[in-house]
Amino acid sequence: MFVLNRRSEREIAALLNGEGQVTDLGRPWTRGVVHQILTNEKYIGNNVYNRVSFKLKKKRVANTPDMWVQADGAFEGIVDPDFFAAAQRIIAERCRRYTDAEMLERLTELLERRGCLSGLIIDELEDMPSSSTYRQRFGSLMRAYELVGWSPSRDYRYLETNRFLRTLHPEVVSGTVAQIERLGGAVRVDPVTDLLTINEEFTASLAIVRSTRTASGDLRWKIRLDAGLKPDITVAARMDGANASVRDYYLLPWIDLGPQDRVRLAETNGVSLDAYRFDDLDRFFELTGRATLRSAA
Repeated sequence: MFVLNRRSEREIAALLNGEGQVTDLGRPWTRGVVHQILTNEKYIGNNVYNRVSFKLKKKRVANTPDMWVQADGAFEGIVDPDFFAAAQRIIAERCRRYTDAEMLERLTELLERRGCLSGLIIDELEDMPSSSTYRQRFGSLMRAYELVGWSPSRDYRYLETNRFLRTLHPEVVSGTVAQIERLGGAVRVDPVTDLLTINEEFTASLAIVRSTRTASGDLRWKIRLDAGLKPDITVAARMDGANASVRDYYLLPWIDLGPQDRVRLAETNGVSLDAYRFDDLDRFFELTGRATLRSAA
């Protein structure tokens, strides 16, 4: 409808609601929901990552769109790529006239009217650049919000942190695999679960563990263990208080932890848990390296 009939997002939402259709969350359709589907490359089977750069124990940096990495055909798509490309051209043409200053001015006006901002609030308006355009132009919605002087509420920060951690995980996996291979080890990565099989000797699962604060301001972490996969070692990267960089690592062996499905951590945990804590992954990489043995004369 959007490409062939040139129906707007709002018109498509009205048609779907008129037919009694609901979203996957059981809610009525809105312009914003339709727009976010139209711009999501996952529907054509692509996966986009490297939206942020994150080196171990360093702060994240939002990458410009030219640095993003796109994996085409990562999984089976449900939308024809030609139709998707045509939709993106329509959206791009619609927003081409805006300069950075004009985009920020409109965002400021929207903030003054609504008192808060979100991707859905932006996408509900016909006369606004889309939230995806703001992400592409400024690196992230959070950066655009900062430029107009707005700090999201805790709930919005939680969503943004979740988005970042989901993006971070595959980058940590690929970085870990690369380091193991540099040390002479061999790694197989399960494409569905990301379980690592190292040197055909043991398995490892990598987890990014977000921090939360108690009412008194103390930091807490909750590590979920995959009881289905039962990795020999769970490598848990514990994020700092801002969830911006890795604070430290826990190398948790399945044989010691048993069948429990999660481990709760405070800032200090006693020797029973902190014996597994490390400032970096050097000890883990020592387990994966290979050494060449000379044959006896």
